[in-house]
Amino acid sequence: MAKDFLLEVGIEEMPARFLGPALAQLKDLTSKTLQEQRIEHGSIETYGTPRRLVLHVKNVAENQASLEKEVKGPAKKAAYDVDGNPTKAIQGFLRSQGVNLEDLVVRNIGQVEYLYAIKREEGRPAAEVLAEICPGLITGLHFPKPMRWGDLELRFARPIRWLLCLFGEQVIPFELANIKSDCYTFGHRFLATGNLPVANPEDYFTKIRAAYVLIDPAERKELIWQQVQELAATEGGRVEEDEDLLDEITNIIEWPSALCGSFDADYLKLPAAVLVTPMREHQRYFPVLGSDGKLLNKFIAVRNGTKDYIEIVTAGNEKVLRARLADAAFFFEEDLKQPLANKVNGLKKVVFLEGLGTIADKVDRIGALADHLAEELGADEHQREKVQRAALLAKADLVTNMVFEFPELQGEMGREYALRNGEDKEVAEAIYEHYLPRNASDRLPANLAGRVLSLADKLDSIVGCFAIGIQPTGSQDPYALRRQALGICHILIEGRSHLSLRELIAWAYQGYSEGVELKHDLDQVTSEIEEFFKQRVKGILHDRGLSYDTVDAVLAVGFDDIADVLDRGLAVAAFRELPAFAALMTAFNRANNLAKHAAGFAVQEAYLEHPSEQELYSRLMALQQAVQPLLQSRDYAAVLQQVATIQKSLDAFFESVMVMVEDENIKNNRLALLKSLVELSKSVADFSKVVVEVK
Repeated sequence: MAKDFLLEVGIEEMPARFLGPALAQLKDLTSKTLQEQRIEHGSIETYGTPRRLVLHVKNVAENQASLEKEVKGPAKKAAYDVDGNPTKAIQGFLRSQGVNLEDLVVRNIGQVEYLYAIKREEGRPAAEVLAEICPGLITGLHFPKPMRWGDLELRFARPIRWLLCLFGEQVIPFELANIKSDCYTFGHRFLATGNLPVANPEDYFTKIRAAYVLIDPAERKELIWQQVQELAATEGGRVEEDEDLLDEITNIIEWPSALCGSFDADYLKLPAAVLVTPMREHQRYFPVLGSDGKLLNKFIAVRNGTKDYIEIVTAGNEKVLRARLADAAFFFEEDLKQPLANKVNGLKKVVFLEGLGTIADKVDRIGALADHLAEELGADEHQREKVQRAALLAKADLVTNMVFEFPELQGEMGREYALRNGEDKEVAEAIYEHYLPRNASDRLPANLAGRVLSLADKLDSIVGCFAIGIQPTGSQDPYALRRQALGICHILIEGRSHLSLRELIAWAYQGYSEGVELKHDLDQVTSEIEEFFKQRVKGILHDRGLSYDTVDAVLAVGFDDIADVLDRGLAVAAFRELPAFAALMTAFNRANNLAKHAAGFAVQEAYLEHPSEQELYSRLMALQQAVQPLLQSRDYAAVLQQVATIQKSLDAFFESVMVMVEDENIKNNRLALLKSLVELSKSVADFSKVVVEVK
């Protein structure tokens, strides 16, 4: 009879961000382990709260499946001597496999007969196997910041406090972290008392819910969002969807009860970000918006408990937020007593990175780099002045009281203070936009000054870090260089900004020439950053739906102009859909393979003997002229369509002449002709990287 298997790991409260990945790992690891152990089972589900990880496997077989396997031994002719007695070779094989001579069978491999041992491993009771694998299911989980406790060597998200493990009604015995598994669980930390005996997995789900624990994160999330929306509607407002905040709240509570609090309406005079940030980032509250989209003096919080005495909890939350908002109002008023420009001098006291100077030094560098970029992007004198003003003020809010208290508001407060100081709107917006994009789903800078400043700031950080030997390694990227590189790529691509990556690196590196001692020279930094960006570009192209070989083909001929790479990739992808593409690639690959033998020999018409090679040369000359304006306008689809027109001439060439003839001049001339054709196609992509499907 199949039984359900249940494992609960009780722990101290873990960080919200740990829960989702841990449950996914637990499910995958369990599936893999049960398969390896030949234990048949039904569905695998994982559940969790901040205090527990739960594994539920349905219909687990009572026994392992038996295993029968064949082990190859010596050749039959080497197994017996001339008298027909077993040799030492076969005797050693029998001992090593624990079988008798009569257990061997003969199998033919080619013309040779070999002896095989037939071994059957009877399946053990599943309960025995589960007891052995349970510790590994727990210790096999990985966390961003695991911890040790007591004198134990075990590392886990948080200290383990209890282990519940049942196979049907049977306790599966094992020990981990000095804790023995049992049939007891614990309910909500404050709403349930003592341990709860559990008879079987089904009983667990009944009792844990009665003990005020909703173990299913999906159920908690749905319930929280329903309560939040209902409360907001009751107050005549609404709450915008905020998946990150909703997930965080879901993963820090076991029994949700939403509540609505209020604050003094006078605080609504402050900028919205000044109110939302303390609510969202510090208190995990949902701000409430009115029908006009403006903030109401309301917030919604979620309590980890029942609605009993919820008015007391509401009052406590209001008191905490009142203090936060009072601080924010004070900081805001203090910051406005001086213009933002007056705070720039204070950046000289703020270190950017050890070895890379102060924030004031960074401001000087990005100002110079931004001017280069603005000029390259065709900005007029008036626009360049705006860029320089925005560069000067971009980091000034870092020394304001508000940003010191609420670092999440950098950029936002810079924009707000700039506007209140009478700065140009485009300058103020660029101060905010130079931090964009802040994550994968964030918007890109919308105006020229913002784009230029964002590029300059991110390039300065990347080049500086690489120059002093600080690079992302594995999952470690403390200075978010991957995110910044992706931001640069997206800004260049979406803005159709055709800039040379190599030149950008050189300009940024030049900014560090004074007062900074760098570990690596420009050549090394350029090489490493180009490879770093190549990986980011490759990811972007894959995300746009391009196949791996199309991506390899376009990157193989260069990616210095990042905005250009996507255009070429999309053109190649469309080109591959042409009916004649496979036949064209057959001829091209033949030409490409032969062209590898060409060695610096230019085509000379005097050596074009056969009409077919004369025709191919004539078509190639016409083709080169035809594609030049198309390449300049970056119409790569049209370039490839033109290249495709040469197929008939190329096929006729291969049918009519032999390339590798004895006459060196004729041979080299034909190789040079093919190389010229291949080089023309490489203005878009290296088609030797493309895998052609044979239909």
